[in-house]
Amino acid sequence: MHAPPPAEPLRLGNASGFYGDRFDAVREMLTGGPLDVLTGDYLAELTLLILGRDRLKDPARGYAKTFLQQMEECLGEAHDRGVRIVTNAGGLNPAGLADALRALAGRLGLPTRVAHVEGDDLGDRFPGALTAHAYLGGHGITAALRAGADVVVTGRVTDAALVTGPAAAHFGWAPDAYDALAGAVVAGHVLECGTQATGGNYAFFTEHGPAALLRPGFPLAEVHADGSCVITKHDGTGGLVDVGTITAQLLYETAGARYAGPDVTARLDTVRLLQDGPDRVRVEGVRGEPPPPTLKVGLTRLGGHRNEVVFVLTGLDVEAKADLVRAQVEDAFGRAASRPAEVRWELARTDHRDAATEETASALLRLVVRDPDPDAVGRALSGAAVELALGSYPGFHVTAPPGKGTPYGVFEAAYVDAESVRQVVVLPDGRRVDVPAPKDTQELTEAEPPPLPAPLAHDGPTRRVPLGYVAGARSGDKGGDANVGVWARTDDAWRWLAHHLTVDRFQELIPESRPLKVVRHVLPHLRALNFTVHGLLGDGVASRARFDPQAKGLAEWLRSRSTDIPEVLL
Repeated sequence: MHAPPPAEPLRLGNASGFYGDRFDAVREMLTGGPLDVLTGDYLAELTLLILGRDRLKDPARGYAKTFLQQMEECLGEAHDRGVRIVTNAGGLNPAGLADALRALAGRLGLPTRVAHVEGDDLGDRFPGALTAHAYLGGHGITAALRAGADVVVTGRVTDAALVTGPAAAHFGWAPDAYDALAGAVVAGHVLECGTQATGGNYAFFTEHGPAALLRPGFPLAEVHADGSCVITKHDGTGGLVDVGTITAQLLYETAGARYAGPDVTARLDTVRLLQDGPDRVRVEGVRGEPPPPTLKVGLTRLGGHRNEVVFVLTGLDVEAKADLVRAQVEDAFGRAASRPAEVRWELARTDHRDAATEETASALLRLVVRDPDPDAVGRALSGAAVELALGSYPGFHVTAPPGKGTPYGVFEAAYVDAESVRQVVVLPDGRRVDVPAPKDTQELTEAEPPPLPAPLAHDGPTRRVPLGYVAGARSGDKGGDANVGVWARTDDAWRWLAHHLTVDRFQELIPESRPLKVVRHVLPHLRALNFTVHGLLGDGVASRARFDPQAKGLAEWLRSRSTDIPEVLL
């Protein structure tokens, strides 16, 4: 007979949402309150490019060095408190980080058992890529923890796998426990970005004041045997946890009702949130389906070189000044040996009429150039821009002279058969164990659109005000696509939002999206709409093709746009 699953919830915390997050968070989470597992997410699309360039300089590198420094300070604390650590800080070299951790534990005199997961590196299948890594699931982590590992290091796994792996190990979930796994995926997605779940980057931050958000605490999830959980934080830490902060994070970098992963496809249209007390949100009702038969592979490559210069236009005739310097630079490019392959101009009217300071009287004209040839974005741009210093518009100056240009990267996604990827977990005793691919899979299709709520019945006046007066939003990136999640906080506001914010209205409010494909997804339980803007970010964040290359501010731009809102909602 199998032992029943533990009755007590598993307390999983997060101490990192990206490579460069708050260094002290590991110690804060270990000492701030009870914890069973501490996770840390260090990887993103841009991070893989950074680590790939590190590895070009030194093959022994390729992992998040700050994690090792954090462990030097805190591995003993984790051991003393019996907290297991699970992280993807291994990046491109999980074996190297695991070896470094074993050496560190030896120097500290700690009996720390370290395991790591391999198999995500598919570089041999994608020649020409700087990095090519499959997004693995949590079953390798599960096997490592069941074998007694105190620290588990992975490379590229899904962010949610850092939670699904420990939860499956703790509760004894089978690979086909789809509902429980889907609940853990949702918990993992909420935790993965650290303080974004506890008030960071939150649309309605002004309601809570700067003191509450001065130093948000990192989140934790109390996961139960059925996959439901409570999202909270350690007592006495800053920030807040409410239905709004969790809704915002659930919508972040997701799309439709089906949220596919290598272990399970979670149905986001089944998620229900309930305020369960101060700084406690219950997440329940999540349903799961078999995962798709393919794994996503993130590819990065060097795309060429880029450079930029920002011209400062002060006072009167800003548009005429911009026209003059554009014409002069374009003329210089025409006389150079070669014109950069891509030339992009953007005028930001940051100037104010009759301004009290020179800075507030000035607009910024940004020129970005790209080319495979570093000289085309180096010497060519320097000559075209700097030589104008005494012969252009009145008040000519730049924020900084252009340099030699820097390499930029390109992110792409590919898909491979999951059965063709050999995932291996290297256990603390050195044994190498294969982690089988899922037996049952289900092709990923769009869910049937849910019915919209009844329209808001109102015959009263409307007022043209910013959308953000009645709706929250959060945005982010997935490769070259931008995602914008928009939610309402009341049933009446949802009834209005669901009918008002159509794709056409979205494109009206966000002119940059008009020539692009925009897809709207409806999530009624969250009172939310999720928009995907295809191609807005070009080749992804590493290419830095746009003023806001990760679309972080896109949601706030949308919220600032005015539309006709019924006065009964204001």
